[in-house]
Amino acid sequence: MRRRLLLLTLLAALFAPGAPAKEKQKSPSSNDPGIVMFWPSQDNAALKLTFARFQNMGSYAGQMSLVSNVTVQNLSSKLIPKASFSVSLLDKDKIRVGNGILVIDDLNPGESAKVLFQCTSVGAPAQLAVSARNNGGVPASLKTIPVTVISVPAGASLKVDGKDEGITPTKINVATGAHQLELKKEGFAVATTPLEVAPDEAPGGSITITLGGLANDTVELRNGSVLTGDVMSMTLESVVIKVNDQDQTLNRNDVKKIFLVERVVTHTVTAPETPPKAPPPTPTPPHQ
Repeated sequence: MRRRLLLLTLLAALFAPGAPAKEKQKSPSSNDPGIVMFWPSQDNAALKLTFARFQNMGSYAGQMSLVSNVTVQNLSSKLIPKASFSVSLLDKDKIRVGNGILVIDDLNPGESAKVLFQCTSVGAPAQLAVSARNNGGVPASLKTIPVTVISVPAGASLKVDGKDEGITPTKINVATGAHQLELKKEGFAVATTPLEVAPDEAPGGSITITLGGLANDTVELRNGSVLTGDVMSMTLESVVIKVNDQDQTLNRNDVKKIFLVERVVTHTVTAPETPPKAPPPTPTPPHQ
């Protein structure tokens, strides 16, 4: 399983200012939000970890014994039967000064649990780093794989399972399982395609999607609906579009955008009619 790291700079000190290293720290007040971290990322979080303020339980041979009550919330729709994380304590220069193991068992979707985290440290930490362990790490159902999505042409807006994921080409992190991709670009038909990610999928893969041209004119309304057909006429007050062989008249102010496909118009030239020949003149009889 690919190792993932999360770094969070703590805005408040992990220890009470000026407290001697050997003294136990006071428990955080009810108003203290603690140190909140999301795994694997805040935008695609499966777990929310809230570390209460660390307490120094004592020192021996230059090492402090620290404890923190961690509230773990399962934000995913999957049961987490067991997961374990390595938690590293870093100083202000991002040098590791301590580490410990955080283990989670039988956490249902939406459920929270309080876990006691214990570790040792040779100095006061300024940052935390959390990574899933290769041995007994997060279950495959929560594993995410980085995939690069490319569109031809580039510059299409991408949605994964209905969620905006930026403009192509772009790299996304998707969980194992089935997903639905949707790409939109002005002047091209909407493209949708399924994406299946296996638990043993290697990271760094890519998928290329070619966008097709529009087959019909498209009228996008301000309420978000879209009509496709043949635009028959446009005036300052209305737009007429033929949809399924039926003309629909739209108020011009209800129309947001109109995309017109290129059409080849063939003109039939009719030869002018040949005027009938005039009858020959009647000869004039000679005068007597």
